[in-house]
Amino acid sequence: MTAMTATTATAGFLYPGHSAEDDFPRMEALLNEAGADVRLPLVHTDIGTDAHRVDALLEMGSVDRLTAVLGDLAPHRPGAVVWACTSASFVYGWAGAGEQVERLAERAGLPASSTSFAFARAVRAAGVRRVAVAATYPDDVAALFGDFLRASGAEVTGLRGSGVITAAEVGTWGRDEVLALAREGDDPAAEAVLLPDTALHTAAWLPDLEAAVGKPVLTANQVTAWEGLRLLGHGPVRCPAMGSLFG
Repeated sequence: MTAMTATTATAGFLYPGHSAEDDFPRMEALLNEAGADVRLPLVHTDIGTDAHRVDALLEMGSVDRLTAVLGDLAPHRPGAVVWACTSASFVYGWAGAGEQVERLAERAGLPASSTSFAFARAVRAAGVRRVAVAATYPDDVAALFGDFLRASGAEVTGLRGSGVITAAEVGTWGRDEVLALAREGDDPAAEAVLLPDTALHTAAWLPDLEAAVGKPVLTANQVTAWEGLRLLGHGPVRCPAMGSLFG
């Protein structure tokens, strides 16, 4: 764990279940090695039914379920909080996801956001508009993420689902599977490739992913950390190990 200083920026995360949460201490270490002086603590929410299915995702992202663990985050004294989940935010649609984070911010008394909004803002920050989505989800859930991105102003040139039902399975994917997902989900017209799902390990392979497709790659845990720092008003962090979003 990073030692806190008087200037340490702390963004707190509500993470559903247990799949790729070890990406967050890895990203914290990478950012601090780059001189950022940040902490990225997380607490786990109860996911209920582990299924990339609309009804299960709506329950997983209910505000009461999220705010039930805010007390566990309080000892870390975060300056902002992010719901570290893509599918259980975009499944509500643009307006519903906005209401979700507004209610979370009200309950937490802190600036708040979610991974879905992190993707929308990171796309703009990366200076791109045309994106391809390489998703772990079944096609119907992946399509809802495409709709969310279009509502943000992005153009979705390609969208690929992988049909994986559970976060538990996604969390077992290694480097080869993640690189294959990015390559297979890329589209020649896209300026960037997006890999949603915070259950997917990506923090160790961000430069490899970008090298594999020859363009920026934005992943769920990466943009979630970026969004937490943005909410804190943290200045730009140059950290090539975290991909071109931090470049």
